[in-house]
Amino acid sequence: MTTRVAVLDDYQDIARRYGDWGTLPEDAELTVFTDHLDEHDALVERLEPFEVVCAMRERTPFPGELLARLPNLRLLVTTGRANQSIDMEAARSLGITVSGTASLTTPTVELTWALILALARRIPQEDRSVRSGGWQRTVGADLHGATLGVMGLGRLGARVAAIGSAFGMRVLAWSPNLTDERAAEHGATRVEREELLRQCDIATIHLKLGDRSRDLVGARELELLGPDGFLVNTSRGPIVNEDALVAALRSGTIAGAGIDVYDSEPPPADHPLRTAPNCVLTPHLGYVTRDNYEVFFRETVEDVVGFLRGSPVRVLN
Repeated sequence: MTTRVAVLDDYQDIARRYGDWGTLPEDAELTVFTDHLDEHDALVERLEPFEVVCAMRERTPFPGELLARLPNLRLLVTTGRANQSIDMEAARSLGITVSGTASLTTPTVELTWALILALARRIPQEDRSVRSGGWQRTVGADLHGATLGVMGLGRLGARVAAIGSAFGMRVLAWSPNLTDERAAEHGATRVEREELLRQCDIATIHLKLGDRSRDLVGARELELLGPDGFLVNTSRGPIVNEDALVAALRSGTIAGAGIDVYDSEPPPADHPLRTAPNCVLTPHLGYVTRDNYEVFFRETVEDVVGFLRGSPVRVLN
């Protein structure tokens, strides 16, 4: 009997390149989808025949209502160690195994600094100027001697803080459970959230999305950051209130923002952030690198093979 395996949202059509799908059992049939579907009825129609579905991060959410409409689904694989867009409890109650993969921290850290540098030195604006026949139009900001505010000093935030120190920046840090000792271990000074925003020139977010962090940065927090401050978010979109961010960019409440994550991904074509001034927008590239994709797809294949052989690995639920 054929086991049908689906790979979803392979935007760049590279899943076959980075995963050794030839190791799947001979009776497994692989289908790779390079487009994205939002609407549940269309997703159900597409996925109903598949016993195994491989998802890329949170590109396609799997709430309980959707999982309940996929009676053939036995294994759902997500890249990464966690995926808040999958209803783990619903999957467990429906008898669906959810497995994950490892994930590298360095790609997101590097993109964070790409956004910081692009904002500080006005690289997108100057690139457009040169391409249109112009020359120097702006004056950049210095990182050396500036203050970096790191919101969330976990695996990613600690690496971001270390690079800030290497640039000669003063580093402040805040997270709900951060101690003075842990901050000092990573060359940072722990302060309260409001104080971090008041003092920093660049605030960068590295927190997990949850009830306490949703809308953590809104109009009040952006006012604290001020007209000379930059905001960078490579974590999760809903941590920053998008309406407040758009308003702050348009009014000059903050100097600019570097955004890699959004409430809805991809955001609608008419999303106001797409036309907001003084921002650098990237399409959730934090994890999109060759090395990380090699980890993602190698371990995705291992998850599928292990499950089909009766020995699931890296089970999350």
